[in-house]
Amino acid sequence: MTKIKAQPGIMDISLYVGGKSHVDGVANTVKLSSNENPFGPSPAAQEAVKRSVHDLHRYPSTSHDELREAIAEVHGLDSDKIILGVGSDEIIAFICQAFAGPGDEVIHTEHGFAMYRISTLAAGATPVEVKEHERVTDVDSILAACTDKTRLVFIANPNNPTGTMIGMAEIERLAEGLPENCLLVLDGAYAEYVEGYDGGAKLVDVRENVVMTRTFSKLYGLGGMRVGWGYAPKEVVDILNRVRGPFNLSTPALAAAEAAIKDRTYAEKCRDENTRLRAWLSEALAEHGVPCDTSTANFVLARFGNPDEAQACDAYLQTQGLIVRQVAGYNLPNCLRITVGDEPSCRQVAHAIGQFKAGAR
Repeated sequence: MTKIKAQPGIMDISLYVGGKSHVDGVANTVKLSSNENPFGPSPAAQEAVKRSVHDLHRYPSTSHDELREAIAEVHGLDSDKIILGVGSDEIIAFICQAFAGPGDEVIHTEHGFAMYRISTLAAGATPVEVKEHERVTDVDSILAACTDKTRLVFIANPNNPTGTMIGMAEIERLAEGLPENCLLVLDGAYAEYVEGYDGGAKLVDVRENVVMTRTFSKLYGLGGMRVGWGYAPKEVVDILNRVRGPFNLSTPALAAAEAAIKDRTYAEKCRDENTRLRAWLSEALAEHGVPCDTSTANFVLARFGNPDEAQACDAYLQTQGLIVRQVAGYNLPNCLRITVGDEPSCRQVAHAIGQFKAGAR
């Protein structure tokens, strides 16, 4: 037997499973399992990618100045406090690598994004799961779980896969109450879907212990390009840049993201359509006896009576070519997460769930 062994914690990682994209034996499927923008990327972003092919023989920028400045201009931020990564996943990994290790603890909530636990274990640290209150982040539970070993606290706001969020007053209370050597990481992958919400950026500017992460994969429709960013105190960004690979983002990805964030008209159109269709889908499911928590993201969490019913509904939807996401791995076995698609997709999935519920009676 080989004597080559992985570092402690690595073999405790369960491989991340992405949303399904096809069903065996079923053609013309509708993918509603990965919270993707159904309208795709901005035409300006598509054109930027086409132009970028002329520079594929050149190394990309390592400083990412142009994209950082574009992000800063749109959001009113300091570009020197921005770091870019291969999706916000990579920023999360950087944070764990830089600030947590053997003997340290990292807190995440029971229905939080799987990459918090994965990146914590990869860094050799210990993940600590904290209960939520009816699928909403519970600040008191997080503060009670903190010890002198706590180095990081991750919360997604809005949360995935629940779609719920907490207000800034609660976030500020959490940041204020953490141990002095602990960072609060606000995952804002879905922040753009909440009008008037800055994802915690202003809090980063006034505190030393808060980091915000964001992504181009959701509202901007660039999941295939893998571009994310973080906003943090300059001292934290300096540390993270020391573990970041020098050419971690490709030339097409940088070009697409810069064009996408500058196209405000398209982004606002996508957000408005999501808001409209999310409300419609939630109401339609409620009429079929399937409640959802109030979602502030681009998906809804449909709750069924028990895990067997949720699995049976998922199986039925697949026969109809509709692919949604089972979330038992997020401690929600009686739920299905459904991406808010375009209008035909929303109507199709609501109709199919109605048929399933009618047949189950």
